[in-house]
Amino acid sequence: MTTSRAGASAPATPTQWHDRKRYLWLFGLVPPTAILLAVALVWAFNKVGWQAVAPVWWWIGPLLVYVLLPILDRFFGPDGQNPPDEVMEQLENDRYYRYCVYAYIPFQLLSLVLAGYLWTADTLSWLGIDGGLGLISKIGLAFSIGAMGGVGINAAHELGHKKDELERWLSKITLAQTFYGHFYIEHNRGHHVRVATAEDPASARFAESFWAFLPRSVWGSLRSAWHLERTRLQRLGKRPWTIRNDVLNAWLMSVALWGALAAVFGPEVLPFLVIQAVYGFTLLETVNYLEHYGLLRQRTSSGRYERCAPEHSWNSDHIVTNIFLYHLQRHSDHHANPTRRYQTLRSMDGAPNLPSGYASMITLAYLPPLWRRVMDHRVLAHYDGDITRVNVHPRHRDRVLAKYGAR
Repeated sequence: MTTSRAGASAPATPTQWHDRKRYLWLFGLVPPTAILLAVALVWAFNKVGWQAVAPVWWWIGPLLVYVLLPILDRFFGPDGQNPPDEVMEQLENDRYYRYCVYAYIPFQLLSLVLAGYLWTADTLSWLGIDGGLGLISKIGLAFSIGAMGGVGINAAHELGHKKDELERWLSKITLAQTFYGHFYIEHNRGHHVRVATAEDPASARFAESFWAFLPRSVWGSLRSAWHLERTRLQRLGKRPWTIRNDVLNAWLMSVALWGALAAVFGPEVLPFLVIQAVYGFTLLETVNYLEHYGLLRQRTSSGRYERCAPEHSWNSDHIVTNIFLYHLQRHSDHHANPTRRYQTLRSMDGAPNLPSGYASMITLAYLPPLWRRVMDHRVLAHYDGDITRVNVHPRHRDRVLAKYGAR
């Protein structure tokens, strides 16, 4: 039987145990409000005569993802606290935690509208800027909003797993910014069924670079989502081209949102929307890449894959990124209990652990030689050196088997 890590050994009553992260979850609102902070900082720097430095704040999203979070993860380290069994029901039903996620959405939409205005404005004299934003500032703005959208996909991920109809619709609304509404279908009904198998487009293979994984996961997930919905509707005697198709109605939300922004700010806002969307879903796919790299569920005597277990997901318990990603890094428990709310997820025994938080590993994933130097030996150690138990990329199988041998 799989047990949880720290905190599970000491019995506690609901009145004795306290979630020390309870109010830290509000920091999850930093990504959707970061551009508001950037506007204030640009204004302040221009006001005091630091015009040469001020534009750097339009890059606040990438600075948060690639610089600040890795530093904070390194400084604060792993969490180490798990909710005990005795408090799980009370913690699950505490509505405060879901309100922390709900609050992401209005700030996300507000920041998106503000960014559309900033991108298209001919003059921003009230910010101390002569004329509109320059090209570098515009790209930074798009990447910062894209980072918000990427983290927003994670908020949608949390909501989309729930049985509550409102939360499922909120999930689609959150995905509208990045035009990634099909994620709602593919992740829940595709990825969770096929995770850590060769058939799953969102499970990275050993020796597969992120840059090879990215198009395979993007297009494979899209095709899978359409196939899943078409099959569901066929069982109901309906054609796929209907508003009841959850892929289509999710995409229609994106069309409505992007269309409204184009109507307000003009067609010149469309390049901004495309850039932020591509960067946003690429950030999600980077996380997909590192969550299951090289891990493989074995086939049983019946020919079916074994049940998904903690050892089929890479975990990280670094507290800072966990707060920003609603415990996404406790990924093994999530796959074992998909409907469990983020505040009750636990670090599980038997799960392989990444050397750092997701924020640090994202940068590493962009650099395949460094990624393989850090991760390949960890994959092999997880399988006691048996390369035949690893999810190896078919194109590299002969080379990998020759290098590591077969036991």
